[in-house]
Formats: sequence, structure tokens, C-alpha cells
Amino acid sequence: MTTAVIPARGGSKRILRKNVREFGGKPMIAWSIEAAARSPHITRVIVSTEDAEIAEVARACGAETPFIRPAKLADDFATTSDVMQHAANWLSDQGEADAPVCCIYATAPFVREEDLDGALKAFADTEADYVFSATSFPFPIQRAFRIDNNGRVEMFYPEHLTTRSQDLEAAYHDAGQFYWGSAAAWREKRPIFSKRSTAFLLPPYRVQDMDTPEDWERAEWMFKQMQGMCVS
Repeated sequence: MTTAVIPARGGSKRILRKNVREFGGKPMIAWSIEAAARSPHITRVIVSTEDAEIAEVARACGAETPFIRPAKLADDFATTSDVMQHAANWLSDQGEADAPVCCIYATAPFVREEDLDGALKAFADTEADYVFSATSFPFPIQRAFRIDNNGRVEMFYPEHLTTRSQDLEAAYHDAGQFYWGSAAAWREKRPIFSKRSTAFLLPPYRVQDMDTPEDWERAEWMFKQMQGMCVS
């Protein structure tokens, strides 16, 4: 039995109640729940939360809330690894100790079931601890610079001042959508960003953080554009 776990605490600070705030006509968390439910390879969708309203919305969207997340795992210092370790241990106690588990963020309105399925296939084809969503940086990171207290700039990699963009190595970052991991990796809190992991690449136009009001506004614009593309 393959399970998707969606962490969704109630105490978001920069965007209040973002996990259940309306996005595209639905509670934000509904997009993650529905994508997981559409995957033929995910048999169970669980939302891990300490919040009664989020739990109610999650159930209305078709997810299970079979446990309440401990308060200590719902504060500003709890990590995704902490929350997933708790969920993986709970699944182990229920006799589901060996199947891979997918962590899907509650604020991932652009997640697609075909990406979840493709990443699971990649996970099955490798001995990696994790396969997670990632995308490329839109500009060469070797050209990045810092700004000091006097407003002056300094390149992080001055040796690449005159290197042609096409000669610079591509760089990637976490897309913040989903993470397939072995049950053992979650239980043992093995690091996600290591040589034991593989990236499943997504196009940059379907990736957006949801941490600030500006992120939310940009995501709404992206959503409208993609909806228009689908209609046409």
C-alpha cells in the first residue's frame, strides 16, 4: 500500500491559514489531495495536521486524518523530516512498514499526478533514498553577487566574470512539491539533499514557492495563465 502524506499545520505566519485559503476556487490543500487521489499508484492520502479546521477541510476533499500531529511537531521549528518521521512511524505501527511514502506539500497547486507517477517510477528504478521534485535556476548561479552594507556589489564567483553563459554548469533547486522516500529513510530522517537522492525535473513555469504574499500573487497569475492555455 503506497501512501501520500500531506503535512499541513495551522500556524503559518507570513500567509495566514494558507493551507485552507481559497486558491483557484478551492482550498489550497485540495490541489495536493486531488492530485494524489488521481494517481493510480497512491492508494492512501493522509493529511498530517494538529489543526481541527484543516483536518475537516482535508476530509471534505477526500483525504484521511487518522491521527493528530503532536503540538511539538507543529511549531515554527519542526521540519518536514520531523513530521514525516512521525507519519512513517505511525504507518509502521499500522503494519505498513515497507512501502514507499510520498510527502506532498499542502501548498503545491501545480503538482500533477503524472509527475508523482513518473517520480515513483524513477524511485523504483533506483536504489536512492529519495526522488524529489526539482527545477533549474532561471539564471546562472555563477553570476550571483552580494551587496554589502555600503551598497557595493561583489561576485560570489569572480572567476566567472567573463565566462560565457553556455559554458557554465547548470544548477537546480528544490521545487517544493513532493518527495518520494523509502519508509526506512523517513523513519531514520536520512537527509534528502545528498548523493543518495535523485531529482525529478519539472519545467520552471510550473514551480512557485508559497511563502510570502508576493509568492501567492505570482502563483495566482501563473494559475490563470495555465488555465487559459488549457482552454485554448
